[in-house]
Amino acid sequence: MARQAEPHKRNPDAPRTPGSKRKTFIKMLTAGAGRTDITPPVGIAHAGWGAATHQRAEGVDMPFYATALYVTDGDLEIAIVDLDIGVLTNEDDAAIRAEVAEVANIKPENLRLSATHTHSGPVNRDSWLDEGMELVAPYWDSLPERVASAVSTARHNSKPAHVGVGKGTSSINVNRRPALEDGTLFTGRQWDGVVDREVGIVAINDTDGNAIATILNYACHPTILGPANKLLSPDYPGYARKVVEQYAGGLCLFLQGAAGNCGPTHGFIGEVAVAEWLGNRLGLEAARIRLEIDPVPRKERLVEVVQSGADLGMYEDEPAGEPDDTLRVINTAANLPIGDFPSVEDAQAGFDSAVETLNATRLSGTEAEIKLAVSNAKRSNFVLRNSLRTADGKMSLPVQAMRIGPAALVGVPVEAFCEIGISVKGASPAAQTLFSGYTNGSLGYMPMADNFEEGGYEVNTTPMAAGAAEETIEVCTDAVQALWR
Repeated sequence: MARQAEPHKRNPDAPRTPGSKRKTFIKMLTAGAGRTDITPPVGIAHAGWGAATHQRAEGVDMPFYATALYVTDGDLEIAIVDLDIGVLTNEDDAAIRAEVAEVANIKPENLRLSATHTHSGPVNRDSWLDEGMELVAPYWDSLPERVASAVSTARHNSKPAHVGVGKGTSSINVNRRPALEDGTLFTGRQWDGVVDREVGIVAINDTDGNAIATILNYACHPTILGPANKLLSPDYPGYARKVVEQYAGGLCLFLQGAAGNCGPTHGFIGEVAVAEWLGNRLGLEAARIRLEIDPVPRKERLVEVVQSGADLGMYEDEPAGEPDDTLRVINTAANLPIGDFPSVEDAQAGFDSAVETLNATRLSGTEAEIKLAVSNAKRSNFVLRNSLRTADGKMSLPVQAMRIGPAALVGVPVEAFCEIGISVKGASPAAQTLFSGYTNGSLGYMPMADNFEEGGYEVNTTPMAAGAAEETIEVCTDAVQALWR
């Protein structure tokens, strides 16, 4: 005889049994994913490193993608795009936003554009390089149409969906601000420094439990491939996405975290195999988390106990409530203190002089002399960019916060130090909060106030003054709180 049992609440951390019965709810989100290839052409100006002596990309490691997620609640429509690029300038951000609005009908303020920040992609339009630059403007000019196509595909593929969240940890990153014995900071491994190793996951499934998309959030500079690398590569984020898609299904978006002071444990090398190794490690952790997520709240019911030598419990995991289908977007801004920089005219003259010296050195200089000239030109370019950014004496930082069900996504257009992301996530009421830099344009590094006393590369190249990070934390925290009010 089979014995009936009374139902009891299921352990919420236990995975859903495949094949469990599902209930379709009347109100829910609709979501879809799409992707287009944005691989740059071989021969494009490539080396964004001060220590690199080559100028053109000589091959492709793996494809570059624009991966889009579209979500609507029937009223509000949003889109999130993951781009395999280093830096999205404010000008190119505006061009893509306008094209997506026209083609896919997504309002500009409801679109999020995030760069993975790979250092093995093409340079931007303003560069100290001369070879391969003829391919740069056509490449960037092609992105608006390709991104709009990805968003349109995502919208076309949309279907009723549920959203779940999860988190884990990965040790492929490390604080990247160590110091020499004399106190001079350099970019390397600082094992005692602050680092954010959280792997944040947002899972979007259709109502049958099939994966539509996975959002993976992690804070680590994609600088495994360094000056010696001559291949176009998305670096470790490309490999991590590939692993998640292989094991969890659907498309994976990688949203770079607050990686301003976080780098890979193995970096600045020319070996693609190392990028694959670290990317696989992150991807496997992300896939593990993703496979454990069931967006639908459930309770288990013991149906019967069947006699089979041992008495076997037969269970069904049944819906115990409706998934969170809230969708909101908040766009606000932080007013930041800025540093002191030369006039645009003086900065431009300094940059032009550095480039002239570089070009002359390439003709007759040694490899060491060329590297030094490249480094000087790159630093002059930083000064010019910061003079342009602060020319009007002020800086407004766009802050975008999205709520997709139980998840909060915060994006800012800076290379934020990880303490910023940790603070915003820690103050959030959301079940899971993803914090990202490299989103909706680019304004440079954002160190913490204490870092300005230490100095170092990030402090020396930021357009901001001490206090910018703390102001940003406050504005981001207020925005996330507002999503839940």
